[in-house]
Amino acid sequence: MFYENGPDTLTLARLHFEAHRARFMDFHRRGLLLMTGPFVDAEGGAIGIFTTREAAEEFVEGDPFVRHGVIARWSVREWNEVLAP
Repeated sequence: MFYENGPDTLTLARLHFEAHRARFMDFHRRGLLLMTGPFVDAEGGAIGIFTTREAAEEFVEGDPFVRHGVIARWSVREWNEVLAP
């Protein structure tokens, strides 16, 4: 899952971070979210690695960052893991 920042990301993220964090921690505890975090480059945005496309879409649909405009656009892309045991 990829997030693109909205126009007022810094201000809005502060307001909604705790609810966003609670959501991603819940998905992690349930084994659906493997890792997530923001990009460090100037363009910003974030990435989340989920166990299934459905889990990523479920996360996005209820994410306070999406619902409150912290995120301008999002997408889910499937990939093939090559280092799987």
